[in-house]
Amino acid sequence: MAFAAAPGDALVVVDVQRDFCPGGSLAVPDGDQVVPVINRLAPRFRTVVTTHDSHPPDHSSFRHLGGPWPVHCVEGTPGWETHPDLDIEAHHQVFKGRERELDGYTGWTPELADFLAKQGTSRVVVVGLALDYCVQATALDARAAGYEVVVLTDATRAVNVKPDDGDRALDGLRAAGVREDRAEG
Repeated sequence: MAFAAAPGDALVVVDVQRDFCPGGSLAVPDGDQVVPVINRLAPRFRTVVTTHDSHPPDHSSFRHLGGPWPVHCVEGTPGWETHPDLDIEAHHQVFKGRERELDGYTGWTPELADFLAKQGTSRVVVVGLALDYCVQATALDARAAGYEVVVLTDATRAVNVKPDDGDRALDGLRAAGVREDRAEG
């Protein structure tokens, strides 16, 4: 059975960008497979938000500057763009990671919290890339803010820098009270 969205739900689509999909500079294995699932899921929600990793060219997380990651999602580059097949109408967009010294994993910004409160959101449903970094951080921060939070596991993928990172992320989410479900039966 497909996930049923309730009137107070908000869908938060995290970082479905070219650089996080196959062929991108920080590709999540099978990251593009979340796109059709999210496309079918989004119309069930009254409120849809997208987050976008948006780094300056000299972001501190980049390997050549001592960080752990290859250059990715530099604002204005092709890799920064939303996956071309993602076909959803976002009611709000969050751009994160613009500050050079901040990691920018979470999409849970004061701006997003304010927007969702104004929408009367009671439950936050999180999907996108990557489960073990930005999806996890966003879901945990939404939960810490007092929201009921659901992660739809068939609409996210882990980058798995270490082989079990995705499983560990799910364990941490469960421990924090985040519920798991599937977008599609």
